Formats: sequence, C-alpha cells, structure tokens
Amino acid sequence: MASKTTYKASKTRSQNRPGWSVIFSHPRRTDTRGKFGLKVRRGLGTKDDAEADRLVEQLNQLLANSSWWSLDRRAEAEQQFDSVVVSAFFDNMEAGRVDSKKLREDMIRLPTPEDGYARVMLVGPTGAGKTTLLRQLIGSDHKSDRFPSTSTAKTTTADIEIVITPSHPFKAVVTFMTEHEVRGDIEECLEEACISAIDNASDKDIAAALLEHREQRFRLSYILGSWQQEQPEQEDDEYEMGEEETEAATLAEDEIVAGTELTENKDRLSEYIVRIKEVAAAVQKQTAEKLGDFKGIDNPNKRQDWLEDFRDVLYENQDFTRLSLDIMEAVQHRFNLIEEGIFDSGKTGWCSHWYYEEKDRNTFLKQVRWFTSNHSQQFGRLLTPLVNGIRVSGPFQPAKPELQDNDRKLVLLDGEGLGHSAKEATSISTKVTERFSETDMILLVDNAESPMQAAPLQLLETVGNSGHVYKISVVFTHFDQVKGDNLGNYTQKRDHVRAAIGNALNGLREKLTPSVMEMLEQRLKDNDFYLGGLNQATDRLPSGFIKDMNRLLEKMQESATSPDLPDANPIYKIGQLELALRDATDGFKNPWWGRLGLRYYEDISKEHWTRVKALCRRLAIMGADQYDGLRPVSDLIRQLEASISRWLETPDRWDITPPPPDDKKQATINTIRQKVSNRIHRLAKRRLINEHLGEWQDAFDFRGIGSSYQRAEEIERIYNAAAPSITSVTGIAAQKFLDDVRQVVKKAVEEVGGRVEGI
Repeated sequence: MASKTTYKASKTRSQNRPGWSVIFSHPRRTDTRGKFGLKVRRGLGTKDDAEADRLVEQLNQLLANSSWWSLDRRAEAEQQFDSVVVSAFFDNMEAGRVDSKKLREDMIRLPTPEDGYARVMLVGPTGAGKTTLLRQLIGSDHKSDRFPSTSTAKTTTADIEIVITPSHPFKAVVTFMTEHEVRGDIEECLEEACISAIDNASDKDIAAALLEHREQRFRLSYILGSWQQEQPEQEDDEYEMGEEETEAATLAEDEIVAGTELTENKDRLSEYIVRIKEVAAAVQKQTAEKLGDFKGIDNPNKRQDWLEDFRDVLYENQDFTRLSLDIMEAVQHRFNLIEEGIFDSGKTGWCSHWYYEEKDRNTFLKQVRWFTSNHSQQFGRLLTPLVNGIRVSGPFQPAKPELQDNDRKLVLLDGEGLGHSAKEATSISTKVTERFSETDMILLVDNAESPMQAAPLQLLETVGNSGHVYKISVVFTHFDQVKGDNLGNYTQKRDHVRAAIGNALNGLREKLTPSVMEMLEQRLKDNDFYLGGLNQATDRLPSGFIKDMNRLLEKMQESATSPDLPDANPIYKIGQLELALRDATDGFKNPWWGRLGLRYYEDISKEHWTRVKALCRRLAIMGADQYDGLRPVSDLIRQLEASISRWLETPDRWDITPPPPDDKKQATINTIRQKVSNRIHRLAKRRLINEHLGEWQDAFDFRGIGSSYQRAEEIERIYNAAAPSITSVTGIAAQKFLDDVRQVVKKAVEEVGGRVEGI
C-alpha cells in the first residue's frame, strides 16, 4: 500500500478563478497515460486563506486513509466533510464512458424507414466536396450561413446528422469529447511544443505545435486564438486574386473576436510560450544529466531514446502539469461564452452536451456555428474542436424552388473524409463502416477531375464484401472542371469519367467475387450523378446540374424502401471456411510487421515510433480503435470480411425446391454478409483490444534504450494472439480463433433461415 505521504493536496491560485483552488494527485483516477494519480485541480469557492486551509486539510484526511477511496463511501463522506471537498474527490471517480450517440438520440430521435425517412450517408475523399454538396441539399448559403463548415483543408471531423422535418422549430444537440480525451490531446500538443522548444524553434513554430495537434483533428487555435504576428500589409496583396467578397465580410460584428478579447487571447498565448520554454529547458537539463546533451547525439536510435525519455519526464514535471491544467481551464471557460441553449455538465463540471431550439433559421444557425465554424475571425471562441457529434433537425430545403419538397423525409449523415490522414489508410475507419447497417444509401462523393483513386476504391471494396453494395451511389463533383480538347459536350465528359471508373474498378476484380463485382458495376452505372459549381449559390447553377441534383434527391427518398428478405435458405459446409481464412490473418499481420519495422513488407514503410506509441495510448487508455491512419481493427475486419465473403458466395446447396433464381440467391448472401460484418466488428475489437488492454498499456509504457523495438515486439505478440496464423497444424489459440469466427458465420446464416453443417 502506498504511504500516507504519497497523495497530498495543496492550495493554489489558477488563472480563471478569483479565489483559491486545490490541487492533488487522485489515488483512484488514471491520467492520460493510464497511471493512477491523475492531477486534479478544483475551485474551493473561497478567497479566505483560513477557509481554504481548512478545506485542504479535509481533503488530506481523505487522501491519507485508503478506506475512503471507494465510491460507495461517498454518502458517508458527505456527512463528515464539506460538500466541495467531497465533490472534488468523488466526482468522476468511477465515471463510465459517455455514449455520445445515445445522448443525441435521447434529445433528437433519428427517424427510420418505418417513419418514411431515408438515411443517407455522405462519404468520400477529403476535399472532394461532400460537405459542400450537403450545404446545397439543405439550402445553406456558403457565405451567410456557412453551415456545415468547409475549406480546402481537413474540416469535418465530427459526426454531422441532419434531420429534414416539415415544420419548425429548428433543434440542435451537440455532444462533446470527454474531459479525459481533451486533456490527452492538450498534453500531446504540449509535448510537441516542448520538443520544438528544445530544438530552438521560434516562438511562432512553438505556438504552431501547441495550437494544432499532429493528427490535425484537434486545433487549440480555434478555442484559444491564433498566434498572430504583425506582417507587412502588402504580403496578402501580393497573392490576392481580386475575387469576389470573402466570407469574412459577411460576419456580424458580434461573431468576430476582436478588441480586448483578441488582445487577451494573444497575451495568454504569449505567456504559455514562455512557460513552455521554461518547462522544456528544465526537463532538457534533467534528461541531459542522465543521457547526455541532446545536441551532441548523432546516432538516430540514441536520439530517439533521448526524446522518448524526455517526453516521459515531462509528465513528471509539476510545471508541465500546472500548464496543462491552466490550458484545460481556459478551454472550459469558453463554454461560458455561449449565452444561448442549455449545457448539461452533470456532477463533473465538464459539459457532455448542449441543446438548443429556435424558430428563426438565421438565429439558429448563428448559435450553432460556435460549434461547427472554422472561420479565422472567430478563433479564440470556437468550440468546434471539442465536438464529437452534432445533430440538427428542422425544415431545411434547397434554395432552388424546383428542388424543394415539403414532403421529403431525409436524414443526411456527414463525417470525416476518407484519407483524412497524411498517409493513405489501408482500411476504411470503423467510424464509417459501423454506420453502413444504419443507412439506406451510401453516397460516395468523388472528384470528377481525378475519380476513383485509392480511398474511393477501398470504400467500394469494403461495401461489396460487407454486403451493402445495393446501397451504393456516387456523385462526381467538380464536373464543370472536366475539360479537354476532346471533351466538347456533357455526354463526352460523362463518358470520359465513366471510362475512368471502369478502368479503376478493374483493380477490384481480384478482391471481390464476380457476382458482387457485377452488382457494383451495375449500381454505379444506374446511380451516378454529375455536379459542378457547388461552391456557388444554387441559383447560379446551370439547369443540367439542377436536374441531376433533383434526380439525386429522388433517389435518396426512394432508398427508404428496404428490400424484402428472399425466401431462400442456403446450406454451408463449415469445414471449407478454415481454408478461406488462412490468408486473412496473415494478410492482416504481414503489413503490420513492415509498419513496426520487424520485417520487410513491400510498399510499407516503418512508422515513426511516436505514431506507434500514440496508437498504443489510444487503444489502451483513450477507448479508441485507431490513431490517424493506423487502424488495426479496421485492417482485421477488412481481411476477415473479404475471406468470408468469398466463402459465402458458394453454398453447398439450397434448402428449397426448385433452387431460387440467381438474384434471390445474391440478395440472401448479401444479407448474410451484412450480419457477418456487424458481428465481425465486435469480434475484432474484442480480440484485438478488449482482451489485451493490459498488453497495450505495457506497450505504451516501454521507455528507455530499445523501447521502440520492445513496443513492436509486444504488439507482435498481441496480434499473434488475437489473429493467430492458421496452418495445417492448428494450435489451441488458432482453434479458439476459428471457433469464434465459425460462431459469427453460423449465427448470421441461421438468422436468414439457412444453416451451417459440421459444427
């Protein structure tokens, strides 16, 4: 048992609280690195020194006696200690993981086909224009409304769900990342800023590392303000194209961060940079005493070991902790700047969600933009990076009268683009694939100028192997930019794009069964749409694009009719499944041996150790199943789905006389594929993450000389246990894996009236 002096509270002053606060290491809460002893700071609600001392002493009594360290003693503690002390110690002590999707569902229900609604998921490569298309579909002006936000950079990182209703009011519910997740991202930003500082970077570069997370999903600049330095006025003029009025000119005065607030934000950031350099210098000195001067190390491996030790020592530095807590308080303070709507913080003090209703559309969007905007003139007040999901409902209609229909019932789903990482992902994120079963149309939004690159093709492969091919449709944006001397009219341009599609699809013939490939080609031929100029006002679009958009909206609504399950019962021989799975596990692991630097794998580069360690942190501590483009769960799902899909293609026989026609056979098999896919998602997460949380924590914890290789070896052990190779001599682990997959397939087949023999 830890000694009584291990956990000690002390009073302190913090930036955003006028009175005293208490700071202490919590003995039963883990920090963002999975260790007990999370640093907590809570306001004491008093400016009086003696009262603060009294409250701190009470908290020290709790910390000194481990018998209090259980949530079931809270009621007893409330009888003995002051409420502010009890709250500081017990709040969040055993808080479960927040189900943001359920929170949104509780506030605004997502309608289903039974309600006459069609759910349409927009998905496509980053920058293809899916959010711009979404704006057109809901009549959101790209200057005055600016909802949802777009840019040429990576923009949409939260789930956006829009329910089109026939009448007012407009409603919104916004859900937020947990306090634990936000603090983890802030500390990783601070790490990078400190690394920049010891590398003698400029204040501007240190600020850049602090204000934008290396994964490019969490941007502190939106919340705290940007690092603004004076620059010659002519600099912007030299690159000005003289185009029409910019979006900045349309912002209302009360939406722009300016004046005193802007100055305060800049001063605060300047203070953070000074403190970052001080912390970095102190930790650099401490690390140098152990491992030598960083600048004098030429060996890359030794530099890596030095930096890893430096990062670990940072978290032991009290000034680093206080700085992260100060930034957390500054972030939390931004919630107070939103005057409309209702925030729900529960007992924890951290907002879980925000709800708002309003009849006036302009007023509604003005408030919602604080959670979705990326406008530079609003930096310092935006909550956008904290949002993990937003659901709105209301009478949204396209701006063009001929596109409007008050009887239209659509749910439009938008999210993070494919290929949002700097490197191409090997598999589609589970954030996308888990929603396949919930949608009626999967609308691939692609760029007509360069159609069907790696990410869209990977999506089509995943859709085909998971049994959702009948849901796929494709919109080609930027069609107005398809130009060439040989492309004189619409038909020639469309045929040019279609030819590119055909050439690209040839690469999928080895990855999809012939019948799935045939269905996919037919779907893309009958459900393709060509649009251009979507970044302009709708009334400026040519009549041809309006016609195609109207056809798209009609197809969306028609997708609400779910196909009936055919009366066809397949019978499979389970013994053949083992052969089908032999390539799946090795197909999953072999590329990872290349990423981990354990063995060579063609076209796969070794990942930087910081990215591998960040992945371990996400899986062990943060409740995620991926980091940036590193997606082990998605990779395993992809390989298993592909192998099982091929096996499902040829049942041993059909338990019906006469045998069903081919179209009914394929409809039945696709339904089985869908049910398999749903279960494989759960199986992959369980076997790769849930059953190995301790090992992932161990992999993250490795430090010192050779730690990156130790980490790689630990991950290799995890992968071999989770997805063992299947050989002619099957071991116990491989047999258990096969049994798990067999049960997945058996239940899926039986749910459609078929059966699996040999189990």
